[in-house]
Amino acid sequence: MITIVDYGLGNLVSVKNMLKKIGVNSLISDKPTEIDSAEKLILPGVGSFDNGMKLIKEKGLLEILNKKVLADKTPILGICLGMQLLTKSSEEGVEPGLGWIDAQTVKFEFSNNVLKIPHMGWNYIEVKRENPLISKNEKQRFYFVHSYYVKCNDNTDVIATSNYGLDFTCALNHNNIYGAQFHPEKSLKFGMSVLNNFAKL
Repeated sequence: MITIVDYGLGNLVSVKNMLKKIGVNSLISDKPTEIDSAEKLILPGVGSFDNGMKLIKEKGLLEILNKKVLADKTPILGICLGMQLLTKSSEEGVEPGLGWIDAQTVKFEFSNNVLKIPHMGWNYIEVKRENPLISKNEKQRFYFVHSYYVKCNDNTDVIATSNYGLDFTCALNHNNIYGAQFHPEKSLKFGMSVLNNFAKL
């Protein structure tokens, strides 16, 4: 069973519906006991970094998430803001992140005004290395909505990049921890493939 962590932000039902469409059972929960029994976790998210971290703490989920991910090595997939929360910090605020990935979340900044922020829409990605989440076998595009991106300090954590004025990390993996800046639940067949691959880990 995949448990979708409900900390108050994110497209929870959209993620659950896409998992259902590919035949994967899931549960939306903010209960530490249910999260503790999860086989896999998805950390979705739409909104601000500081608010996300504050809500995780206010709901009493930080301890169980650290246990599941760091001690039990339960596979987790962070989506959009959920991926950014995996990092140590964000230029969006002052709260420390989960710190599971050696990375920072930084803001898109362009000297010209040609590119609008947030980055919104469909983008092709480039898979950088073989990994269980995203196949290297075909050209793939995904749906993005974000103003910030993750900058990994260890390039071996980067599994895919995309380009919006610059090349940025759009998917990462470190041991049992996975992240996708794009929204697989909104990315049709390629998003289905990512979620199906995660479910099979």
